[in-house]
Amino acid sequence: MPRTDVNRSGEMEAFVQVVDRGGFSTAARVLGLTPSAVSKLVGRLEIRLGIQLVHRSTRKLQLTVEGREFYERSVRVLADMDEAERCAGSGAAPRGRVSVNTSVSFGTHVLIPLLPQLLERHPELRIDLTLTDRVVDLMDERADIAIRWGRLPASDLVARPLGQTMQAIVASPGYLARHGTPRTSQELTLHSRLGWNYRRTVADWPLRVDGKLVHLPMSGTLRASDGEALRHLALAGAGIARLSLYHVGSDLDAGRLVELLDDFNPRDVEPIHAVYLGKAGRLPSRVRAVLDFLVEAVRLHPRADPSA
Repeated sequence: MPRTDVNRSGEMEAFVQVVDRGGFSTAARVLGLTPSAVSKLVGRLEIRLGIQLVHRSTRKLQLTVEGREFYERSVRVLADMDEAERCAGSGAAPRGRVSVNTSVSFGTHVLIPLLPQLLERHPELRIDLTLTDRVVDLMDERADIAIRWGRLPASDLVARPLGQTMQAIVASPGYLARHGTPRTSQELTLHSRLGWNYRRTVADWPLRVDGKLVHLPMSGTLRASDGEALRHLALAGAGIARLSLYHVGSDLDAGRLVELLDDFNPRDVEPIHAVYLGKAGRLPSRVRAVLDFLVEAVRLHPRADPSA
């Protein structure tokens, strides 16, 4: 039987606030306690668990490995408790902060235009949006949802498919006027091919040549950290890029970019997933509301093929 005199949620809340606020004094002000009281709560928690959660010093506070794991679990437990109390007291309308991590290009061209619709549907949500092409660790970044492309590696993350998109080789009319239009894969090797400055799962450009799949390495003098930067480089006439159709579709429609070598396009597609931690049946309603909206809205996007 558990001890009835143990305030587990209070100890957990104190520990989480210490980590979030970066120290005992700041956490004490938030909790309305003295720094010594907060220190005792965390100390009792460490004694009860039989592990050290934090390294204390006069200059900074550092989590142990066990402390980092317990912190991540504590955040989820406290969020579930808050959610249960809100649902019991005021119905199950989703409310609260949801952190979403996505690439710069997808965020700019797909997600940001959808956010007003999401917030109109769920006005009590608060969305924290981070745009980066770097694959983040959801725990380290404290992200609720991340949107990712390509085949997903095995992990503890749960994934919901949003759709898929095809790639296209594109260049600006100005670039083609100055350097000519490549008609074959061999001619393409003579052009500046814009690329990424970080390692990707698929680093080369796949082309279908004489019925066989070949891979053309990137060779340009310009590389960038995200797809939106590559798009702007292509628009500026800096070279030829290979980007997703959801990303450059409006540019192709408006004639700002021209699709090249369509006969050589292998028609490969990138699946798009929303990934998150935990099980669907145990998600807070705030996270589940955003996931359900994304599944519905992204599949309706004209450049996101829903057949994933």
